Formats: sequence, C-alpha cells, structure tokens
Amino acid sequence: MKTRIIALTFILSCSLSYGQTKLADKFFKNYGYIKAIELYEKAYENGDNSAHVLTRLGDAYYNNSNSEKAAYWYGKALEEYKKIDAEYVYKYIQSLRSIGNYEEADKWFKELSAAQQGDSRLKGYNPDEIDLYDKLTSKNEVIVKVDNLPFNSERSDFGSYIFEDKLYFASARNDAGKIYSWNKEPFLDLYEVPLTDDDGVITYGSATELSADGINSEYHEASVALTNDGKTLYFTRDNVNKRNRLKYDKKGTTHLKLYKASLANDQWTNIVELPFNDEAFSTGHPALSPDNKTLYFVSDREGGLGQSDIYAVAINDDGSYGEPENLGEKVNTEGREMFPFVAKDSTFYFSSDGHLNLGLLDIFKSNILKDVRTEPENIGTPYNSGYDDFAFFVNSDTQKGFFSSNRPNGKGSDDIYSFNAQQCKQEIVGVARDSRSNIVLTGVTVRLIDETGKVIEETYTKDGEYTFTVDCDKTYTVVGSKPDYKDDQQTVVTTTDNDKINTVDLNLEPLIIDNQIVINPIFFDFDKWNIRTDAQYELENIVDVMRKHPNMIIKIESHTDSRGGDRYNMKLSDRRAKSTRDYIISRGINASRIESAIGYGESQLLNKCANGVKCTAEEHQLNRRSYFYIVND
Repeated sequence: MKTRIIALTFILSCSLSYGQTKLADKFFKNYGYIKAIELYEKAYENGDNSAHVLTRLGDAYYNNSNSEKAAYWYGKALEEYKKIDAEYVYKYIQSLRSIGNYEEADKWFKELSAAQQGDSRLKGYNPDEIDLYDKLTSKNEVIVKVDNLPFNSERSDFGSYIFEDKLYFASARNDAGKIYSWNKEPFLDLYEVPLTDDDGVITYGSATELSADGINSEYHEASVALTNDGKTLYFTRDNVNKRNRLKYDKKGTTHLKLYKASLANDQWTNIVELPFNDEAFSTGHPALSPDNKTLYFVSDREGGLGQSDIYAVAINDDGSYGEPENLGEKVNTEGREMFPFVAKDSTFYFSSDGHLNLGLLDIFKSNILKDVRTEPENIGTPYNSGYDDFAFFVNSDTQKGFFSSNRPNGKGSDDIYSFNAQQCKQEIVGVARDSRSNIVLTGVTVRLIDETGKVIEETYTKDGEYTFTVDCDKTYTVVGSKPDYKDDQQTVVTTTDNDKINTVDLNLEPLIIDNQIVINPIFFDFDKWNIRTDAQYELENIVDVMRKHPNMIIKIESHTDSRGGDRYNMKLSDRRAKSTRDYIISRGINASRIESAIGYGESQLLNKCANGVKCTAEEHQLNRRSYFYIVND
C-alpha cells in the first residue's frame, strides 16, 4: 500500500509540473516572462529539472535583463546536461560577462569556439551559412549619404586626407605633365582644396597643386598623411634619381618609396626619403596612428603574405624608425592589402581584394590595434561596390569622411566621394486607453521587445503616452500592462525611412467590470471538468486580481451545454466549478476567499442550443463557461 501511495504521489507531482510547464510556455510565448518564471520555478520545485525548464528559466531572465539569474539557470542546465544547444551556451557567456565573471565566460567561450567552428557570433560571419552579398549590402540600420565631389576631374582623383581646413588628394589632372603609359593619363600629383564647414554643410574651393618646393615631380606622387601638429607630411612617390628621372630595378621595374617633408613658412621643404625604402620593392601609402608614434605603410617586400601587405614601424622620439613589422594574417592575405588609415578612435581601415568582398578592392575595418585577435569586417555598401573601393578617411566623431572608387557613373577613372553616415532611427509612439471607456490610462508599463523576445526597453505612460526610439527595418513587439487589466500586445515593423514615426495605440481590457472579474470564457472539453492549459492561462488573470486585492472574495458559477441529461449536467457543472476553485487555490489564494463554487448545469444557456436543437460544436462550447462574481472587495 505504501508503495502505491508513493507511486500515486509521484504521478500526481509529474502531472502537476507538466501542467505548470505547459502554462509557463504559453506565458513565455506571449512575453509574460514574470509569470512564466513563477510557473517554471514552481515546476522545478515539483521535480521537473528538464533541459526545457532550465533553459526556459534562463531565457525568461535573460530576456528580462536579469543577467545574474539567467547565468544561474543556464549554469544549472549545463550542470545537468553537458550538451545543450549552442544558443543557450552563447547566452550563458553573455550573462556571465554582464555580471563580470569573465574567467568563467572565457572558459565557455573557448568550449563553444571548439564545438561551433564557424559560428557567426564567434567569427563575425560564416560564409557557409550567410549569403555574403546579402549581408554586405544590407545596411539599412545606417543611412549613408554619398556624394561625388565637385572638384573631381575627368582623370583619376583619389586618396583624400583632411587636415584643418584643407583636403589633400592625388590627381592625374595635370595636362602639361608626362603621360603614364599604363593608363594614358598624366602622372599623379598632389593637390589641395580649401573647405568650409557651415553648420554641417561643407563647401569646397578650387583644387590647386600642393604648394611645395619639389614635392610634385614629373612622376607619381600620392597618398599623404600629416602629423597632428601639421608640420610633417608623409607621401608616396615614384623612385627617382637626383636628376628627377625614374630609377629601375634589374627587371626594369620602377618602385614606390615613402618620403616626408617639413613645413616651414607655409611651404613644404626638406624632403627626405625614409630609411626602410628599397630599390628592389615598393613602399607607400602612409598612415599615422592617433598618437603619431607609429607609421603604417604598404609594401611588396620579401617575407610578406601576399602581393602587397600592410606593415607598421615605430617612430622614435629622436625621429628615427624601428624595424618594420608585418601586421600579420588578421589583416594581410595572399592578395592585395592597401591604403591603411587609422581613425581617431583607433579603428584600423584598409582596402583588400584578399578578404571576402563584393568584387575587386573593398574597404574593411578592424579593431586590431586594441585586440590582436580581432577579425576584419567588410563595411559593406554603399562604401563598397563590385569595383575598386579604397583610400578611406573618416572623422570618427562625426561619421563624415571620404573614400575613392572607380565605380560607374563617376566623372573620371577614379573619383573621390564624400559620405555622411547616420544611424537610421524611427520612433514608436502611442497612447494607452481603457478599451471599454476609452479613458486614457496613466501608469501603464510599456515594454519594447525585439525579434528574439528580449525586453530592450521599458517605460511608463505619462498622461497615457509613451515613446520609444528604435532602429529601422526591424520587427518589435510592444506590450502594455497594468494591474486589473489584460495585457495588450502590438507588433510593429519599422521601414527603412529615417525619422519615421510609427503610431501604435494600446487598448487594455479591464478585468473588473461592475461586480465581476471578466476574463475570456473558461472552456472545458466535452464531458470533462479538468482545467485545460488555455483555461489556466485565463484563470491567471483571476489569480492576479485577487493577489492585487487581498480582501476580495468571489463566488464561481459554472455552466454546461445541453448535451447529456439535465441531472448529469448539473453534477458536471458543479465538478467544473469546484475544479476551477481548486486551481485558484492551488495558486496560493486562500480557500476562504472563494465563498462558493456552484454548477448550474444547462439551466442558463446563452443561445438556442437547448435539448433537441441541432447546433455546431462551437455553439455548444459557448455554453460551457464560468463566471466570477465579486462578493466583497
């Protein structure tokens, strides 16, 4: 007998926890995370330590931004089940980082990296799983205005660099110069353009040759970098001899070299060749670190990884240079890496045809100066195209800058383009009202939920109004909650239009109307009196109201349809009333607060479906219902 009692207790416990889990799932699906947490934890207390319950508890806390609890439950899941879906491990790592447990997070990050090679969250993107072109051309979260600059010529113009109120660039516009046999254009010279910035509107002056004594030769000069004080200019030039003629190596190739010039009396003078140039290979495309202590450049010297690599060399306090160092495989490939640039925030930009791209040279960015393990990221359209895109320059404070490209519809073979990058943002605004009276509701909790189900912002209505600032081209769910009301939930899909306002009003149904707690009908299966999951979901509204009003006393009425005998239906409805009462009590409401739970059988039908009347299943179900009258509040 004792064994049977234990077995029966176990079965009842399992049945109870299973029912709680199903109900919790329903609340979780509808973003009712607080209620879901309560029910999942109750299921856990009743012995359900399944991976589903543990990870759902982690998710519910994670989505509600409680990282400490999320980490606890994800950790429990990993203790019980050594292998769970990588998605939960990833969120466990994020939760650990959020609470400052970096050591444990790093441990699991390494395990996840080993198990999930190619995971897009670990490698930036996975070309086997994500269509590269779609990824790189989908930049709707940023509005980028790109303009072909007015001083571009019909020839090659590229390599813009801003210092104070001047823009420096290279151009083949000198019709009086020698012709370069490779492209039948004049050799490149350095030019400058004065510019003015009137409250964000930039006006460009006329382009003139760089004022200097001997910087522009009869051959190529291009790609400049200036020190922070504006007194030293680094630039690229063809290898020329003292008589200003090209010098060739043994194979008949002339290479590029790096030079620097000093500013004196507003003139660039004292042009000096840098010591790490060589007659046997090219060195060019200078860029400086924000502190001017490191010079970056491009070279095809021996020992590199590809056709041309990017190198770094220290600039010592006495003006001498250290040994050039290859930036390694996190930047360089077997292809061409060119045109480095370091922004003020130390983001490293460069162009490459060796990393995955949209075609030919693309512009990439990297955090390698802060983290040597970082992977480069293709910055996508509209900066990159299927053509050569290079010579990136940006003010990281304003997100305004320049790049060069030979894309179609330009003015010349290479053109300089300006850009102004702004985050595409929209607003979701609305008013919360009582759905019956249309009265504006203050104090409504309004949650903004993203596509993953995570609550990303929460606010309260003031004078009934709420506002969220959101990203473009996203899907959000807005949920309004207030005690004694049913939640209202609305889906919002933002467009790609910057500054658009999306109006989404919330209409909350009151639960207390006159002398009743009014919820959706509590339906029962035919000839059954057990509380279904959908009924439990509705009964939680009764539980919430009674918790909010601790002195409230109610009575319950239950009704059946006309099928079956009158006396049998009277008994059936009474069982349903009492099972409804028992469920409410099981949720922690004192039994003394339910004055009565009585069944009325088929004596109070809501429609024509009396004995002998043919009706549909839906019409019969309408009569299987319960009412909750407030006796004392």
